[in-house]
Amino acid sequence: MNEAMDALNHMSDALTGWGLWIALVGACLGTYFCRAIGVFLSQSINQDSEIFRWLAAVTYAMVAALTVRLIVMPLGLMATVPLWIRVLICALAIGVMISKPTKRLVPALLTGTLLMVGYGVIR
Repeated sequence: MNEAMDALNHMSDALTGWGLWIALVGACLGTYFCRAIGVFLSQSINQDSEIFRWLAAVTYAMVAALTVRLIVMPLGLMATVPLWIRVLICALAIGVMISKPTKRLVPALLTGTLLMVGYGVIR
């Protein structure tokens, strides 16, 4: 028990004063260093290569899977909304999006959001 308290006190001491600023600066340097390397290397990368098309496909598949998981197996407050209502609202938002894809992204998101909020208010 005393070891746990000592560890918590040590962590608390490390985050006060300069420790927090040093951690923030270290995180910023690490992040921006990686970004700088990416910018430097981006000149020599062919975005039409097979590896980038594969990465794009995997990325789209992951976004689609997470979206379906959010609709079918939600966590938190959205889990209280029946599945058929979640699917219906998603279908309506997709319908708005398909009506004119170049100018309907924001209205589609707004449709889904307002319908979910409306359901929450009515319920």
